[in-house]
Amino acid sequence: MTKVLFLNHILQVKKCNSCPTHLVQYVIFNLKNAVQYLDRIYTSQDWITLLLLCCIIITTVVKIAYPLRFQEFLKLPLSNKYFFVFGKNDPIYHLFNVLLFIPQAICVALLLYKVIAWQHPTMLLDTSFLFIKILGGFVGFVVAKIILEKTIGIILNIENIIHQYVYQKLSYRNLMSVLFLIMLFIVAYITPINKEIMIVFCLVTLVINAIALFYSYKTNRKLIITNFFYFILYLCALEISPYIILYKVFM
Repeated sequence: MTKVLFLNHILQVKKCNSCPTHLVQYVIFNLKNAVQYLDRIYTSQDWITLLLLCCIIITTVVKIAYPLRFQEFLKLPLSNKYFFVFGKNDPIYHLFNVLLFIPQAICVALLLYKVIAWQHPTMLLDTSFLFIKILGGFVGFVVAKIILEKTIGIILNIENIIHQYVYQKLSYRNLMSVLFLIMLFIVAYITPINKEIMIVFCLVTLVINAIALFYSYKTNRKLIITNFFYFILYLCALEISPYIILYKVFM
């Protein structure tokens, strides 16, 4: 389609007898460059489709393998019963959590990739394997943060409390991957990503995060009140500053 439009422009310019020769050459040269640029920034959606399909398959496998657990998992925004039934004695690296973390990582990386393509399209040309770098960075960040939090829990002798808190955070973020998946289908196949979509998405994400924090702090409110200073210190050091650093690096 682009090449047809390009040829039409050239024919129209050449038919213009009153146009100076140098002007015709200048217009044709710029049209050629524009076509080459458009061809270069075009990227196939096939690999995105495959990744989204993988996310759906993994989520379906989890639903079939753990039907009751998955049902309670989906009710997390309405009730925290899931943590009392399944989250008490299960390790963070339970297969249910690990399998759901895969779609979470893929969806977050794809969403960041789409935002970069929307805001800074030239980065797709300048940076090789951008999606893989984003995916690796996200997985590394999450794993490192969990290890650090578990280590602090062991040092301060509050391992059980930290375990519950990390388990709850991971569960809510795995649930948000369902939202990310829907968002990705919209921006990949229905309408391009835009400011309005991003605002709605950010608001919904903030609401789910607020619910997650509310349930977590409600469960541990007595401990938080008696150790309020350490709670604020933890919040600033491990819940706020890492994301500020990531934002600065990303920007």
